[in-house]
Amino acid sequence: MNRITISTSNGFLDFTKVKVAARHLSYRTLFYTVLLLAFLLPFAFITTALMTLENVSKCSTIDCLGRKWGPAFPPFDSNLRDSKRILSLLSQVATEALPEGMSIPESFDDLIAEVGTQNLDTRTSVLKLRAMVEALDRQAKKAKLQEALYRHFASTGIPKGLHCLSLKLTTEYTSNARARCELPSPELVPRLTDNSFHHYIMASDNVLAASVVVSSTVKNAKEPWKIVFHVITDRKTYAAMHAWFALYPLSPAIVEVKGVHQFSWLTKDHVPVLEALETHNNVLWYYHGDLGVGTDSSDSPRLLASKLQARSPKYISILNHLRIYLPELFPELKRVVFLDDDVVVQRDLSPLWRIDMKGKVNGAVETCRGDDTWVMSKKFKTYFDFSNPLIASNFDPEKCAWAYGMNIFDLEAWRNSDITKVYHHWLKQNINANLTLWRLGTLPPSLIAFDGYVHPIDPSWHMLGLGYQAKTNIESVKQAGVIHYNGQAKPWLDIAFPDLKSFWTKYVDYSNEFVRHCNILES
Repeated sequence: MNRITISTSNGFLDFTKVKVAARHLSYRTLFYTVLLLAFLLPFAFITTALMTLENVSKCSTIDCLGRKWGPAFPPFDSNLRDSKRILSLLSQVATEALPEGMSIPESFDDLIAEVGTQNLDTRTSVLKLRAMVEALDRQAKKAKLQEALYRHFASTGIPKGLHCLSLKLTTEYTSNARARCELPSPELVPRLTDNSFHHYIMASDNVLAASVVVSSTVKNAKEPWKIVFHVITDRKTYAAMHAWFALYPLSPAIVEVKGVHQFSWLTKDHVPVLEALETHNNVLWYYHGDLGVGTDSSDSPRLLASKLQARSPKYISILNHLRIYLPELFPELKRVVFLDDDVVVQRDLSPLWRIDMKGKVNGAVETCRGDDTWVMSKKFKTYFDFSNPLIASNFDPEKCAWAYGMNIFDLEAWRNSDITKVYHHWLKQNINANLTLWRLGTLPPSLIAFDGYVHPIDPSWHMLGLGYQAKTNIESVKQAGVIHYNGQAKPWLDIAFPDLKSFWTKYVDYSNEFVRHCNILES
């Protein structure tokens, strides 16, 4: 067995006589130990000093070294502990009522200053931070609503340049005989009812927009001599529209300009629903009243824009409802293509006359499937209020919707149906229901009226949404037969998306004397 012998002298331990299993403390070992400590201690001192300068002196030595030289261990990680403590505090104050009379800082700098000068505790500081964030969120939502309203007003107004253009052309119509010449010339009038030609119909009170639609169609046609355009406008724009196409004909195509007032049967007496649209109090309030009613600041900007667009006064214009009367407006024609005035034609449309409609009336692009989930995700439930029993009992919410703007109409098949009658019936139903069955203008009653009469056509013929968002795929735009600026950002407005506007402006002649005099600029 090992033996330990301890000798004492004058009450203290005599280290020179210590023996542990015949092993003695070596002076060499003691020397190297002191030497190692002499090397490490200055380094530890310098490291501690640096950490103090970096404001991390409060953490443990192991944690600080971990921050410098490697990942901190969870039990010693002060960042993790602080994060959990902050999360716990945020969860506590999230549901608490804010104290009455609490001052709310306007900025983060104000919050820091207030916490510092008043020596606020952590909980009170977090409450003030929450109050500040909620106040800023309310301001942002209010600003978002205001922006949507301003964009709505901009989209429904008439730009000064377009108003000037219409006035100057009207003046030209009254003073220049060439601007009043017959359209088309007498020898070409028989072509207006000749079904061997390709007949296009457009209703518009925008001269510049109408000129882009017609010129883009003619310039991209392989057989422009087969094109006959029937442009319908209202009484106030008739002289300007006539003057434009009389002064700047697009031969060999034929352009006819007609005013609504020239169709003697298209009056309020013969079409009672037109009078209801213009005189019904609920209709007038809905389209001309407080536009903020029915909007929600929590809605996304695009949804807000959609709700506001639905209340555009254009939806009670006769020009907007005109397409439902095409069989009566053009009794001699068999097949026509109807184009909105906010489209641009980018390729030859003559193949549309060779599409087999299979007995259907309306050839249209369906809008319930496609890469653009905002524009191409429209079903009946998008447009109709299915909480209303009248809607829920008559229609399928999952039925696919289709697009207005570029449509092939078989007028012969239309005349053998009751489409127009059904359209009038449901328009009256919505008026009687205080406009609660649907909120968008002419498309919902058309979805009902043409139900069962729609022949889907290839989506490449008609690309929508260029007036809704700037994220539209540019390559898809280039390949589309017809691009449609449906939405608020019309290409002739300052709020148009710059990357998409150029597809429209390329068909505007900015060197034209009337365009120049009205300061209509390309950019």
